[in-house]
Amino acid sequence: MAIIPQQRLFGWQEIDELGDLERFLLVVNHLPDEQLMQKLERERGKGRDDYPVRAVWNSILAGIVFQHVSVESLRRELCRNGQLRELCGFDPARGEDAVPPSYIYSRILVKLMRHADEVENIFTRLVDEIRVLLPDFGRILAIDSKAVSSLARGKKRDEEEKVQKPDGRRDTDADWGRKTYRGRKKGGTLWEKVVWWFGYKLHLVVDAVYELPVGFAVTKASASDVKEGHILIDRVAKEHPEIVARCEALAADKAFDDIKLNVKLWDEYRIKPVIDIRNTWRDGEETWLVTGKENIVYDYRGTVYCCCPETNKRREMAFGGFEKDRETLKYRCPARHYGVECRGMEQCAATGGIRIPLVEDRRIFTPLARSSYKWKTLYKKRTAVERVNARLDEAYGFEKHFIRGLKKMKLRCGLALMVMLAMAVGRLRQKQGIDLRSLVKAA
Repeated sequence: MAIIPQQRLFGWQEIDELGDLERFLLVVNHLPDEQLMQKLERERGKGRDDYPVRAVWNSILAGIVFQHVSVESLRRELCRNGQLRELCGFDPARGEDAVPPSYIYSRILVKLMRHADEVENIFTRLVDEIRVLLPDFGRILAIDSKAVSSLARGKKRDEEEKVQKPDGRRDTDADWGRKTYRGRKKGGTLWEKVVWWFGYKLHLVVDAVYELPVGFAVTKASASDVKEGHILIDRVAKEHPEIVARCEALAADKAFDDIKLNVKLWDEYRIKPVIDIRNTWRDGEETWLVTGKENIVYDYRGTVYCCCPETNKRREMAFGGFEKDRETLKYRCPARHYGVECRGMEQCAATGGIRIPLVEDRRIFTPLARSSYKWKTLYKKRTAVERVNARLDEAYGFEKHFIRGLKKMKLRCGLALMVMLAMAVGRLRQKQGIDLRSLVKAA
């Protein structure tokens, strides 16, 4: 029997099997957008209402649900699909004449960018709704950044910086970003791959179990992952203190390897950092001596070893847990814990175990030891944010788009994440009571 080791609450294929119109209604019926609609309607006042604000807004959501890459593609869909026009709120008696021209969408997008704070508030309210519906939502978080290319080609990287005025064709907000990937082949040779792109970065904090976004930010492509990570975590803590209070660990890759981030997560929020580490030791040494210990050493990954006083043989010590009140990591003698033979056991001062305080090196030593099985298990959950990024590319249209400008990119990212959360809220509310267990299915 083929056992699926990690089942997910939301089977996205299960949602895809719904009819397109049902998926659209799932979003429209569970999106808390009333405040935004009232603001836009007040701005319109008593002007002409040939294309109602709510209908145009719903059609924009339909464009995301139906994966349209452009406004013209959406308009063609509305012209040939009378049922969709009626569900959006357009007058069915007008037929194709009810479909707004392109300039109407341009105007409402400008208004939405003007009310960007209200759009982000919709995202925040959806996160709070899911927090109530799922008591363990946010227990394990993951953070990562995603490259989002601009439609514009961009200037050459070696060109001198020139002041450019926006003219509708070039993207004056975007810049060049770079990501470097390194690894080792099976034969032992090192490899390196450098990826450049012109555009922006989407920084995401997601729930690593349910694969749903908790917070996001959009910056230029050259923005530092670590610096934006500090800002994003503080922002999530301010907007969703209940989620941060219940969070146990945050997983991230080497791009977020930073001693200040480790200190912030644990000292301020009591979140255990599960962040991969880079080898920054340039002196050629493989291990360093633990302060105050004669035969206890550790490597750059925080693995602790004891050296036999008789044979000088090095053995990895067993992790014995973290003492929160003392802020120390406990390690046990491998001879006693594993039962291996050690000739220098009687002379060794570490026979009864040792304690290593976090202040030994806050970057290397974290409340959850890197050598522990739990650390490895939690770090594997980091791939949840990569799956969310892939879903944004494939299902939400960021692989091929026509977006220029930072404000428009922020709006488009916010709309996509809102649709993702609204669909999850709808699924949860539809499956309350005796049907709740049917949500726990493999994708």
